[in-house]
Amino acid sequence: MEKSISKLLENNKSWAIRKKNNDPDFFNDLANGQSPDYLWIGCSDSRVPAEVITGAKPGELFVHRNIANMVVHSDMNLLSVLSYAVEVLKVKHIIVCGHYECGGVMAAMGNKQYGLIDNWLRHIKDVYRYHHKELDSISDTNTRARRFVELNVTEQVRDLGKSSIVQNAWKKKQSLHIHGWVYDIKDGVINDLKVSATSPEDLHAVYHLDNEIETVKVK
Repeated sequence: MEKSISKLLENNKSWAIRKKNNDPDFFNDLANGQSPDYLWIGCSDSRVPAEVITGAKPGELFVHRNIANMVVHSDMNLLSVLSYAVEVLKVKHIIVCGHYECGGVMAAMGNKQYGLIDNWLRHIKDVYRYHHKELDSISDTNTRARRFVELNVTEQVRDLGKSSIVQNAWKKKQSLHIHGWVYDIKDGVINDLKVSATSPEDLHAVYHLDNEIETVKVK
């Protein structure tokens, strides 16, 4: 175990030396601050490293990852990342990237108990319930799982648009586009689902928020 940890530290030193040799100002430039154009919301799966699969450099992606790339409106971690990315960094694009063979999505298709994570999987199960007619009509389990991954990403794109953080940015005429992608572990290619949100008009009217915040009066 100690050997495997030491290997990571050794790899880090080698990487830092290579970077300095190739570009003496590399770390000085990074230390001056970040101004990424992209917020990446992806899965925690170790096989889907955002910068590696997109060829992005350090400083180009602001990244949040969780099980099955979910946008849960009560998740303060996600909301904090979203707020900072949109309101402070002024990112221009938010990418929700799922991946085929996603363990969280596949677990949500079944009825087994896994422990604490069952509470998180319930949010994914809700997506299945929304689309159960289409999904239940797919007899092949693998094909159904792949489609479920795509539908899950689609719903997360919509959920981002429903958030007050994103809607307030749109009202301020901030350029902000939300995209839905799925990465295929089997061939390394990203599938653009062509699902996006660029304004409140892309959402049902019930999700549109007024400009002013209503104060709740307690009698």
